[in-house]
Amino acid sequence: MMPLLPTIAPRDFIAKWDGADFGEKQAAQEMFLDICGMVGHRTPVAHGDSEVFTFEKRVPGGFADAYLEGHFVWEFKGRDRQLSEAVVQAVGYARHLKNPPLIVASSFETIRIETNFPGMELVQHNITLSELVEPAKLELLHHVFHNPDALRPQRSVAAVTQDTAQLFSQIVADMEGYTADPELLARYLNRIVFCLYAEDAGLLPEDILSDILHANRQRPDLSNRALANLFDQMAEGGLFGAYEIAHFNGDLFRGDTPVELSGGAMQRLGEAVVANWRSIEPSIFGTLFERALDASKRAQTGAHYTGADDIELVVEPVVMTPLRREWETARAEIEQLLEEAGPSESGFAGSGDFQDYGPQSRQSESSEAGLSGFTDFQDGVVDASITQSRQSQNPGNPDSDDSPARARLESFRRRLASVTVLDPACGSGNFLYIALRSLLDLELAVIDFAAARGWTGLAPTVQPNQMLGLEINHYAAELARTALWIGYIQWHQANGFPYTQRPILTPLDTIRQADAILDLSDPDNPTEPEWPAAEFIVGNPPFLGHFPFRESLGDEYVDAVYALYGKRIPNSSDLCCYWFEKARAQIEAGATKRAGLLATQAIRFQSNRPVLTRIKETGDIFEAISDKDWVLEGAAVHISIICFDDGTDMNRSLDGNGVSAINSDLTAGTDLTQAQRLAENRNRAFQGIGKVGDFDIPASVATEMMAQSNPHGRPNSDVIKRWINGIDITRGSRDVWIVDFGVDMPMSDAALYEVPFEYVKEKVMPARVKNKMRWRAENWWLHGYPAATMRQALAPLQRYIGTPKVAKHRFFVWLTEEMLPSNLVIAIASDDDYMFGVLQSHIHTTWALAIGSQLEDRPTYTPTTCFETFPFPHPTGEQREAIANAAAELNRLRENDNRTLTNLYNQRPTWLDNIHAQLDAAVSEAYGWPADLADGEILERLLALNLEQAG
Repeated sequence: MMPLLPTIAPRDFIAKWDGADFGEKQAAQEMFLDICGMVGHRTPVAHGDSEVFTFEKRVPGGFADAYLEGHFVWEFKGRDRQLSEAVVQAVGYARHLKNPPLIVASSFETIRIETNFPGMELVQHNITLSELVEPAKLELLHHVFHNPDALRPQRSVAAVTQDTAQLFSQIVADMEGYTADPELLARYLNRIVFCLYAEDAGLLPEDILSDILHANRQRPDLSNRALANLFDQMAEGGLFGAYEIAHFNGDLFRGDTPVELSGGAMQRLGEAVVANWRSIEPSIFGTLFERALDASKRAQTGAHYTGADDIELVVEPVVMTPLRREWETARAEIEQLLEEAGPSESGFAGSGDFQDYGPQSRQSESSEAGLSGFTDFQDGVVDASITQSRQSQNPGNPDSDDSPARARLESFRRRLASVTVLDPACGSGNFLYIALRSLLDLELAVIDFAAARGWTGLAPTVQPNQMLGLEINHYAAELARTALWIGYIQWHQANGFPYTQRPILTPLDTIRQADAILDLSDPDNPTEPEWPAAEFIVGNPPFLGHFPFRESLGDEYVDAVYALYGKRIPNSSDLCCYWFEKARAQIEAGATKRAGLLATQAIRFQSNRPVLTRIKETGDIFEAISDKDWVLEGAAVHISIICFDDGTDMNRSLDGNGVSAINSDLTAGTDLTQAQRLAENRNRAFQGIGKVGDFDIPASVATEMMAQSNPHGRPNSDVIKRWINGIDITRGSRDVWIVDFGVDMPMSDAALYEVPFEYVKEKVMPARVKNKMRWRAENWWLHGYPAATMRQALAPLQRYIGTPKVAKHRFFVWLTEEMLPSNLVIAIASDDDYMFGVLQSHIHTTWALAIGSQLEDRPTYTPTTCFETFPFPHPTGEQREAIANAAAELNRLRENDNRTLTNLYNQRPTWLDNIHAQLDAAVSEAYGWPADLADGEILERLLALNLEQAG
């Protein structure tokens, strides 16, 4: 709609309204009409569509003073001091009015405009009456009516949060070396973080922190003393100079924190004061601030993080889905009760849908209630009066205590207030905050449902202390409490509920600093910690594989864990499996109903899978995502999400698709987890050597070493070998060699190979002697995983079969006896072309792909799952020879090609397809199967054959 010519000039508008102190609704509307004239916009009456632009827009629980669809909700108050209240009121109305992009509150002195663009930071603009002569201010008001997108903020909420966390990272860096107690600093900065938010949220006097910092710009000591005094007043409530400070409590401000910020840190804090703290996102702020406090993670402050959308993949199916089902049932029962009671029981919108009674409805009802004008209305007064008036005419109103419909609604609200959620590895509280927010959002839907039926004045009852957490890190546990409170208060204000709770904070003793899987309070007698009972468990346990688990936490810790849990899950399990087992046990004991946890996708493979098998033995998996990109401390990983219960929930979803059952390897259909390791395949396939140190050397160094003589007369070629890893197979030889003293050569014998030994002593020993695995520290000159059984199996062979452990394409190659395979190569102790041919066939690679694991998006081949479970055919002599001949020809053709194997299989020339088809046909004939079986049929037949051979 094109702007009209203004009908009143800014100076005339100012002259008319300067000093006005009207208390009549008509005056406020007249002022609004003058604003329309000043910015060249049609009045509501002239606009002609009361659904789009009107005064007194009716919403559940009240009336918006003015509303322009797609532009704003506008609330009027008589005095400036009521503007914050008006903003909160307008925000509450906005969610019923398609959430317009602007929230406007005005008095006779000031117009306050707050942005309301989803996902963008909240920006506030204030225009005083006298400022309307300024072109920029008038243009701002013009945009409110004509072009609200011009006021769209430049930064997203996530960007604001990252910038804020980065600023605190710099503050912490400035403080390094300035205080000896990092935990004390963390608590002190937590207080400051909350104060910065509280000031912007109106819980502290406006600009109080700015005043403290700017008044003592040259005296950091005075600013520190002033902050300490402010914290003291916040602990119990009191006076800070002329300011009255509310009672905050919550333990955050209890006790002394004798920390003094450095001059540099205080200067940074001055920058933080002007940041937009109302716009921080609690679901990521905790992680970013935790990184700021941890020097080892500080470089990640602006890196990737786990956002709300990712966390909801766990919280939604575990916590919210059953609660939403309960609400749908309760809602249907309430509507049935209202229908049975008839119109007198059904509120002012009997069908359950909100009705707009038009602009005169509020005026007539407020007059009936004895109210003179909307400038004097307080939140809730109008609605209460309307309700009282209606109840006096309708004794059977469902607001009465004995109304069955109202009682059913209150019963469900009590249900929400009773929900408890535990995150047993809560970190800085991200999962708990999203769970808290989700519960509040559901209660908001209940409140809106009630308001649409005339039951007004309800406030949320869900509280932060319904969130339970265990966290071993003191920083993170402290921060989780702060993030929960900030998010809780922020939610109230963002949804139009004035935050009036006193004290403002209460202690969150439900967040405990504790080790979730091992209680070492008595080091001589480690015990399994008892988790608090909670209806739901969600979280993101630490991602540590079997070997890093021991290397990071040490032998004593790991051995104690194994002693406690070894009869329940394998001792080779990844660290996160212990959280899964604890959660399963909580469900089995009836202390928890449902759980949803994250793990690396390795949980569905090899030695980790038994924990999922146990979950299915005592309950079941009702939803899972088998493979999803995730970010862990700035690094991309692939994870699985597993949601499980006691078997009650009969709905099953895998990777977003409905299925009848979810197998313990997070697949549907043929359950390959039933496959057994076959005796005839044992000790034939091996993972290569894990060096654990810089034993490898380039070819030039190897040549020099092998030219050296030794005191015992033996050549260095005894201990210098060709080193083969997955890249050598997939992309071509790197010509890398390695120093190898075998499996158990004593240090005295190894030292006689002088040059290689001294090289290892210089390059390997400094790190290895610090290794938390005792054997590796004491035998630093030997490879960390020397693969003794593999060496024994390969010793009689002049060649053996190798395949990359991780590769896009599954191909097998011949390796020679002088080549030492790394742990990224799987070595198969066979020199038989027949064996080579079966392994390279489509039948075997289909099995390996389905039953094997993955590293990110690349299939992984492991001896125990892919090889030892594979049922080989029992061919005739002629069939065996046909397979061997086809395999030898495939190898000859590939070796004559100049491309790397990866490039060759990416390009897949016709000749390669032809020889593979010949090999596949020969292998299929050996099984007695058709050559054109679909992959699903191949897997079913192989599983049946596996179980037959195992039996």
